[in-house]
Amino acid sequence: MATIEQTHSDEALAPEGHRRRDFINIAAVAFAGVGGAAFVAPLVNQMNPAADVLALASTEVDLSQIQPGQSIKAIYRKQPLFVRHLTAEEIAAANKVATDTLRDPQTLADRTKPGKEQWLVTLGVCTHLGCVPLGAAEGENKGEFGGYFCPCHGSHYDSAGRIRKGPAPKNLEVPDYAFRSDTVIEVGAAA
Repeated sequence: MATIEQTHSDEALAPEGHRRRDFINIAAVAFAGVGGAAFVAPLVNQMNPAADVLALASTEVDLSQIQPGQSIKAIYRKQPLFVRHLTAEEIAAANKVATDTLRDPQTLADRTKPGKEQWLVTLGVCTHLGCVPLGAAEGENKGEFGGYFCPCHGSHYDSAGRIRKGPAPKNLEVPDYAFRSDTVIEVGAAA
C-alpha cells in the first residue's frame, strides 16, 4: 500500500517538477544570453570609428583671407581639400565651355552653391589614380586650362575642377559642404 501512495504522490509532484525544470532552463538560457551580449558588445564597439576620425568628419574653412584668383589647400578626412575663390573672368570662362564637350559634363553651377558660384570647393585628389594635382595654391603649372594639373599622369583640369585632358575619368569631387556664414564653410556638413 505504501507503494501505491508513493506513486500517487510522485504523480502529483510531476507537473510542479516540470515547471521548476522549465524555469531553471529558461533562467539559464537568459543568463547565457545576457553574458553573451556583454561579451560581444565590446567586440562590436571596437569597429566604430576612433575619436580622431570622428573629429575629422567635418572641418571649417575661413574664406575671409582668400583673395579672388587665389586658392588654398586644407585637410578634410586626411585628404587635401582645395578651396578656390574664382575671379569674374574664371567664372565667365567656365560658363562658356559647352558641357557636351566635357568627359564628365557638369556646369560651374552644378559644382558650386547657388548665389556663391565664386567659391569652388573640391577634394584635391586626382580621379585617375589618387594623386594630388598641382593648383593655384602652389603657384606652379596649373595645366593648359588654368585650373589644376596632375603631373603624375598628365591630367589637366579647368578652373572649375573639370577634367579636360588626360587619363582622369571624372572631375575633381565636390564634397558635401554648407555655408555657415558669408565667410565660413563647413565641409562634411549637410547642406
